[in-house]
Amino acid sequence: MESEPTTSASRDADERERVWLVERTYSDDEQNIVILVYATPDGSRYLRKERALTSFDDARETTASVLARESSLGSVNDPDERERYAQEAKRTRDQYAATDRI
Repeated sequence: MESEPTTSASRDADERERVWLVERTYSDDEQNIVILVYATPDGSRYLRKERALTSFDDARETTASVLARESSLGSVNDPDERERYAQEAKRTRDQYAATDRI
């Protein structure tokens, strides 16, 4: 049985980039929502994850970094925010291993 050819578009969608935790905040609009922002080391791209906390003993792990699909990353257009994300990504990388829980 022959496998289907892999197109350039499907390869690009599956490529992943390591992003580092740069921000963790609690939503003002929704109760029990934690917003995690991970960014590339240069601060130019980001991944935003929202996590609902179901109880005080909710033990889901937050790691120092994740591998994100290229197609899931947004662009950081604001130069100040890009610089801040780059600084925070460096700080996180310097302090933690990629899979460390933080």
